[in-house]
Amino acid sequence: FKKLKAPYGVFSIWGNHDYGDYVVWDNDQAKKDNLDDLKSKQKSFGWRLLLDETIKIEKEGEFFNLIGIENWGGKARFPKYGDLRKAVQGIDESKPSILMSHDPSHWDAQVKKDFNFIDLTLSGHTHGMQFGIEIPGWIKWSPVKYVYKQWADLYEENGQKLYVNRGLGFLGYPGRVGISPEITLFELQS
Repeated sequence: FKKLKAPYGVFSIWGNHDYGDYVVWDNDQAKKDNLDDLKSKQKSFGWRLLLDETIKIEKEGEFFNLIGIENWGGKARFPKYGDLRKAVQGIDESKPSILMSHDPSHWDAQVKKDFNFIDLTLSGHTHGMQFGIEIPGWIKWSPVKYVYKQWADLYEENGQKLYVNRGLGFLGYPGRVGISPEITLFELQS
C-alpha cells in the first residue's frame, strides 16, 4: 500500500477492526497504543487519515468535498465511533460531496435520511462474505445479502449513490470462493 500514489493525495478512514475492539488487551493503554501505531503507519505511507472531517479536493478553481468518517455501523453489533454532523460542519453543501464511510449500513441508517446533499458514499466492510457466485451480467449472489441490503457494487436512491467495494483482504478464512478481490477506479467528471 505504500506504493499507492495519487496527484491529489491518498486518503483513508477506519473500519470496525481498526479499533482493536475484538482483541483482549492487557490494559486500556495497550489498546490506545495500538491505535496510535496504526495512525503512525498510515502517515508513514503518506496517507491522509480522515477522522470525522471534510477536505476540499480542488482543480482548476472548482472543488468537491471529501468527507471521511470514523466507523459508523448501522447494525446493532458494530460501533458508532463517527460523527457525521461534526465532519460536515461548515461545508458548502451546494458543491459535490463524497463520503468515505466503512460500513454500508450507515447509508440507510443516517446518510440518506439526514444528509441528502451527499452525492456518493464509498464503503466496504462486507468483503462479499468472501463467498458467493458472480457471473457479470447474469448473477451476483452471496449469503451476506441476508445481512446487508447493500453488499457489493453501485446502489442509487433519490439521487444519492452508494458504492460498496469487496476489498482485497479477508477475515477468518484466508481466501475467497467466487467473490474476487476488488480495486475500484472512479473517474470523476464535472
